[in-house]
Amino acid sequence: MQLSKIPKLKHTDEDTFFLLAGPCAIEGEEMAMRIAEKVLEITTKLKIPYVFKGSFRKANRSRVDSFTGIGDEKALEILAKVSEKFDVPTVTDIHEVSDAALAAQYVDVLQIPAFLVRQTALVVAAAETGKVVNLKKGQFMSPESMQHAARKVTDSGNEQVMITDRGTMFGYQDMIVDFRGIPTMRQYAPTVLDVTHSLQQPNQSSGVTGGRPDMIETIARAGVVNHVDGLFIETHFDPANAKSDGANMLDLAYLEKLLTNLVAIRKTINTL
Repeated sequence: MQLSKIPKLKHTDEDTFFLLAGPCAIEGEEMAMRIAEKVLEITTKLKIPYVFKGSFRKANRSRVDSFTGIGDEKALEILAKVSEKFDVPTVTDIHEVSDAALAAQYVDVLQIPAFLVRQTALVVAAAETGKVVNLKKGQFMSPESMQHAARKVTDSGNEQVMITDRGTMFGYQDMIVDFRGIPTMRQYAPTVLDVTHSLQQPNQSSGVTGGRPDMIETIARAGVVNHVDGLFIETHFDPANAKSDGANMLDLAYLEKLLTNLVAIRKTINTL
């Protein structure tokens, strides 16, 4: 996949990582615009290629009373408004075959959630839209097995595929990133490290997923050092009151310092 194939993506000639960042879920237009504007300001300053991320619907919830969204088309229309206002590409995840054609009308990248990456019909439906497809590595899958998921996209006539590692289950309630998987998956497609989801602590007795946001920079630094192509970071200006995944999101106030450090690290690595 060539980054230049993603519409509206800037700074693709910079020798640095690209960034998929935004809130876990679209909670409303004002919050989406506020987050997109701030992340764009930072990535423009640092010359980082940027894709705005936001889920139009959250289907993988721990409890039936968990927040799932504000309405599919309403959230998708907000994603389209973000793209139009800030001239940035957007990515959202899909959960059902019918979501592919719907979401493709509004966003530039379709993301397959980790729990669903083995679902052939879903992956093929995403590929057949012609959009860039981002495949989340299943928490239960080896890096080597992702070559088959990527091949489902290319065998469907779409060469625009990337892979995102979001950690592997470690016991019942923790995730771990095996950095040996990055060079392995980079053989199959550009590889992204989902920093925030890899720090989730799922299956809590409360039914609300926990997290370790204090480890975000540690994981991100290790990914950059190990030549990951992109980073995925969920961020919010008020994580404690976010409607989804607040426990592992990065406070937006800390994003600029984090990305500044990571760009400096990548520049150093590029000289070695």
